[in-house]
Amino acid sequence: MAYRTAIMGATGAVGTEFLAILEQRNFPLASLKLLASARSAGKKLSFRGEELPVEELTDKSFKGVELVLASAGGDLSKKYAPVAVAAGAVVVDNTSAFRMDPTVPLVVPEVNPQDIARHKGIIANPNCSTIIMNVPVWPLHQVNPIRRIVVSTYQAASGAGAKAMEELKEAARAMLDGRGFTPKVLPHMAAFNVFSHNSAVGPDGYNLEETKMVKETWKIFHDPAILITATCVRVPVLRAHSEAINLEFTRPMTEQQVREILSQAPGVKVVDDRQKNYFPMPLDASGQDDVLAGRIRQDYSVPGGRGIALFVCGDQIRKGAALNAVQIAEMLH
Repeated sequence: MAYRTAIMGATGAVGTEFLAILEQRNFPLASLKLLASARSAGKKLSFRGEELPVEELTDKSFKGVELVLASAGGDLSKKYAPVAVAAGAVVVDNTSAFRMDPTVPLVVPEVNPQDIARHKGIIANPNCSTIIMNVPVWPLHQVNPIRRIVVSTYQAASGAGAKAMEELKEAARAMLDGRGFTPKVLPHMAAFNVFSHNSAVGPDGYNLEETKMVKETWKIFHDPAILITATCVRVPVLRAHSEAINLEFTRPMTEQQVREILSQAPGVKVVDDRQKNYFPMPLDASGQDDVLAGRIRQDYSVPGGRGIALFVCGDQIRKGAALNAVQIAEMLH
């Protein structure tokens, strides 16, 4: 089925990735409308050999549209997603606006595709860090239920958008030239530095990104009994997030079992060469659809052989955002 489609937030980092993925996957389009803010209206973006104009996002943008891929920020999604649904469209929303709404499915296609069927017009795309963790963790959980997850993230500038990526480049140049630099997009100097994720910190000391990883995983797995704690950090990497994941299983789990399961898991590529000391890296994950998984080893701090440690990398803009949303759209009927 070919959809009359609109991309909301078409000029942003995820919006332009939507275009690339729709083209690469030959997504069935009856038509394509590019929507963005008034200041971007009139710009042209290339798609399938054509130059498509960017239109201003308004209440009237969704007439005749059947599918909306949205990544224009939570406030705009809250305002315009209901308008699009009222006009007859299904919205796959990439913001946090609807993720924890109990009436809205929160979907990673490799994990819970069955949830798509119960949508009421809006389907939410999870947070990028949640997706990158869930793709390799879910197939393990299906074989041997996981009791506890401890995850530490190493998140690229891409997670804060195209402007943050540019700021990291400018900051690196300034540092290397011995010049001062004042960040405007990120709260701290991004070059040659590591800092706590730039989301608000709650009264419990957890930042919003960490809380998202916990609550979203509970919702996607339909299993709020899993104990989860996260530490989310920004690192001076342009694109692709990395995560160190420690898992405690119900029963003993060997590293060989984990390798076998992940080598057959959809959306996962095992990169685990101990002899060459070659494991997942954000440079290798950038531009890739698969989440790279490696450093697979027994966690001796968990008794009874029930602990496994691994390290994963995934492209935040692709699988962590645009690709996941397009995969959801491909499963719509």
